Amino acid sequence: MNQHTYDVAIIGGGAAGLSAALVLSRALRSVLVVDAGRPRNAPAAHMHGYLSRDGFPPSDLLASGREEVTRYGGILLEGRVTEVLPDGRTGFWALVDSGQRIAARRVLVTTGLRDELPEIPGLRDRWARDVLHCPYCHGHEVRDRQLGVIGDGPAAVRYAQIVRQWTHDLVYFTPPDVLTQAERAGLVARAIGVVEGDIEQLVVDDDQLRGVQMADGCVVPRDALFVPPRFVPHSDLLAGVGCDIDDAGWVTADPTGRTSVPGVWVAGNVVDPRAQVITAAGAGSAAAIALNADLVEDDVASAVRDFNRGFSPSPTTRPAHLTL
Repeated sequence: MNQHTYDVAIIGGGAAGLSAALVLSRALRSVLVVDAGRPRNAPAAHMHGYLSRDGFPPSDLLASGREEVTRYGGILLEGRVTEVLPDGRTGFWALVDSGQRIAARRVLVTTGLRDELPEIPGLRDRWARDVLHCPYCHGHEVRDRQLGVIGDGPAAVRYAQIVRQWTHDLVYFTPPDVLTQAERAGLVARAIGVVEGDIEQLVVDDDQLRGVQMADGCVVPRDALFVPPRFVPHSDLLAGVGCDIDDAGWVTADPTGRTSVPGVWVAGNVVDPRAQVITAAGAGSAAAIALNADLVEDDVASAVRDFNRGFSPSPTTRPAHLTL
């Protein structure tokens, strides 16, 4: 490989990608982060549950992370990677929509996921404001208010039972004839109201959610709604390079983020839909440590090959006690 080959190309500059870049750049690896600038949590004004950064705007966290990465020599590039291609036995090309080709020994994909919401008029416009998905992220901020959960299956019923921790006034919206007797009994036992029917639209006034209008015209007053979305990973790059993908579209990886393709790693929501910001950052750090160990093995093998060919070790690889 030529001198312009990075040790690691990180695709995605969210919490997972920047955390990995920080660890790797501090380990003196050459790191390039390519980010399209469209974070999943961009609509959210604040993030919660991140120790020492609770209530921090997500954009501020990313700005701080970018500054830290560049301080240690990491390179940031704005753009969208359109394809990852093998380059020889162990390297890769990352093709950017600007036309650039990035050469790297390893690739870490942290492209996250997108939230697919029910097709209800007004729902998407209120996303991350008073239409929410994570009670652990936002429940405290809407506690003791009139809340609702929009659901259509067993997982949504369990989700509603969790949301119940934050309020005594909760309504569960569900299509007709979906609830089982046991599910209905559990909801009633915890004083969760049940509204069965089709939702027509959200009622918004003065830029505030006021309620949920049903198909029969009835309006159920609500201050905020929780919606368990369908998570869809941004895994096209991973599928394109040949990584194993399960039936639901999620890449398979070991606990450190190593995929089935040697040299390709993953971290964050692209592999773990339940990861919060702090979890994604931790996964990025763990992947970086494992990834660096993988590069060290490669470095050792390369050094042994060169030594056996009669090449002398470079001064930077000479043990300290032998340095003249």
